[in-house]
Amino acid sequence: MPVFLWEGTTRKDEVKKGEMEAVEKKYPKVFDDLFVNLIAAGEAGGILDVVLGRLSNYMEKAMKLKAKVKSAMTYPIAVLVISFSVVALLLIKVIPTFQQMFESSGAELPGPTAAVIAMSKFAQTYWWVMVAMIIVFVIIFRQSYKTEKGRWMIDSAILKAPIFGPVMKKVAVARFSRTMATMMSSGVPILEGLNIVSKSAGNVVVEDALMKTRQAISEGRSIAEPLSETGIFPPMVVQMISVGEATGALDSMLNKIADFYDDEVDVAVDAMTALLEPVMMVFLGGVVGGMIIAMYLPIFKMASVVGG
Repeated sequence: MPVFLWEGTTRKDEVKKGEMEAVEKKYPKVFDDLFVNLIAAGEAGGILDVVLGRLSNYMEKAMKLKAKVKSAMTYPIAVLVISFSVVALLLIKVIPTFQQMFESSGAELPGPTAAVIAMSKFAQTYWWVMVAMIIVFVIIFRQSYKTEKGRWMIDSAILKAPIFGPVMKKVAVARFSRTMATMMSSGVPILEGLNIVSKSAGNVVVEDALMKTRQAISEGRSIAEPLSETGIFPPMVVQMISVGEATGALDSMLNKIADFYDDEVDVAVDAMTALLEPVMMVFLGGVVGGMIIAMYLPIFKMASVVGG
């Protein structure tokens, strides 16, 4: 649902102090914690128009980042679905035609051909088992993700994935930097900001890292130290945060980090797509080509016998 922000709103308008915040808290599905806390900070500081402008800019860039992540996931999923559909079509519709021809000839079939025909028979007879297995897998995955242990395992595996993992780490850094910069520049206390940012991280591993950082800061430590200990944030990001903290320009430094990692996500998504394209094509070509070659092996064998 789109949210319209009026940058010209001030405390002199008809909206009374605390009134907007109270309305937002009644609609958590529309106004999240980030929105409510920024509005509260803007009301308290008399800069509601400025905060709304920052919030509008933040939401626009957050949506662009979300679109980049979706585009990164769409291509491999689409190729996998097409690959599965092509293989299923070959096994259920095409292979049985060859099977009837080979059975009528009575010739002994090579091993690869016999294996493909066995797979085709299984697919024709027990196709419903494969469909049921896919449905059960999806249900188990979704239910596991709702548990604390299951979500931790899945989110941890995503961050450690060979190709997709680095992209998701960069997305996490960009999201953290942009959100934290917006909150700090609007006057939200850093501990409250980290609490809100952790909840909107989208990954339980990143959320845990930010909550540990928040705990360390509440005990008197700097921001950069505990962030470096999490292993999620690159050394360059930690160093830039340390410089921003020392110079008193942390919000400005976080914005620079967010801008840099927005560009990094663009480059990483393009590189991942360029890498996945040949890999997926080789996979699809190998599976389909292997099945076709297996079905033509008996024909080649018969041709060589006749020719001999």
